[in-house]
Amino acid sequence: MDILLLKGLVLVLVSCFTGLLYYRPTTIFFNWERTVYKKPNFIVILADDVGWGDFGANWDLQKDTPNLDKIAQEGMRFVDFHSAASTCSPSRASLLTGRLGLRNGVTHNFAVSSVAGLPLNETILAEILKEAGYLTAMIGKWHLGHHGPFHPSFRGFDFYFGIPYSPDMGCTDTPGYNLPPCPACPRCSTTVNNHQKNCYPEIALPLFENLTIVQQPVNLTTLAARFTEKVIHFIHYASQKGLPFFLYLALAHMHVPLVLSEAPWNPFCQDPYGTYLKEMDALVGQIKDAVDSTAKEDTLLWFTGDNGPWSEKCDYAGSVGPYTGMWQRRKGGSSAKQTTWEGGHRVPTVAYWPGKIPANVTSASMLSTLDIFPTLVSLANATLPPNRRFDGIDISEVLFGYSSKGHQTLFHPNSGAAGKYGEIQSLRLDQYKAFYLTA
Repeated sequence: MDILLLKGLVLVLVSCFTGLLYYRPTTIFFNWERTVYKKPNFIVILADDVGWGDFGANWDLQKDTPNLDKIAQEGMRFVDFHSAASTCSPSRASLLTGRLGLRNGVTHNFAVSSVAGLPLNETILAEILKEAGYLTAMIGKWHLGHHGPFHPSFRGFDFYFGIPYSPDMGCTDTPGYNLPPCPACPRCSTTVNNHQKNCYPEIALPLFENLTIVQQPVNLTTLAARFTEKVIHFIHYASQKGLPFFLYLALAHMHVPLVLSEAPWNPFCQDPYGTYLKEMDALVGQIKDAVDSTAKEDTLLWFTGDNGPWSEKCDYAGSVGPYTGMWQRRKGGSSAKQTTWEGGHRVPTVAYWPGKIPANVTSASMLSTLDIFPTLVSLANATLPPNRRFDGIDISEVLFGYSSKGHQTLFHPNSGAAGKYGEIQSLRLDQYKAFYLTA
């Protein structure tokens, strides 16, 4: 009996000792897991009023975007990517909330005189990522409310540098005119036009750094350079601190007025829009270079547009590419910004993340700026806000080349369900050339 008892005690001791060898305290395990999972950096670049056909990789009639074309070659190009709305404020609100305007409350553009903004009960992407340990910055055009708590400095951004609304909302033309009383683009000159009829210089577009107005009116000829400088400084600062970062860059390009910086690309100003497009492309190239030199393998760079081109601005507007619309052409209209036709919301989009996103891949999945919110939250290993209906989907697997599943279309293209006036006509490039470039 004593021998059996002794054997039992030995067995218990061996079991306990073995358990100690394999035991890891829960806190140590989770701390180890956190150190192993390195949160990626995110840069979302949102161009303003850029057309699907402005992008050379989409439409070979254009040769003005070599840097964006290079990103498409080194990353993924999306040919069926859509903004959530065809005007500024609603599309931006949807990108930052992952929710359509009917849910987040932003269905129209905010004006200079607006006292409110994106509803305060909406949780935006910057707030979630900041809670997850990210350094956050917003550089560029905000246009989601500029008074009090609607200011970006109170919406989850650690740093803000930019303009509160569109560059034509102060000291320029009244939006909507085909031939504005104040020229949308000063041809071959960066001087301010003296003709002030129907302009409103008393509004004077301000430039903010955090809560402080650092310039008013804004010098639009230097704005692109100042944005670029702040972006590069933020990338280097975050990298030196060893912090994951989220940078939301909302460009003033390609919104009128097309005020050109002093650049050598087109000294004769024969193509103001093309020259301005090259300036935007060069800016994106500088940002990519900054990423490649600091945190190339840890950074997702996502470029897209807020809506289609502003066709009412004639020579100062971009191209919808083939998405002109059969019905619109017959009626002399346009499928562009401010419409729900294809060219109003289909936008050029590329994503770049070396080692994660496969190179030189074209995705035909139907996707949206609504998807940016849930995708980045997922990649950051963060949590979506509870009790919210989201219209976007996590497209991480599409980005990484594991899936082609996107959103579903409402109508089959041959069903005729949209009616004869809802028919959207997309021309092949050879058809486009035959239709428009002959005569």
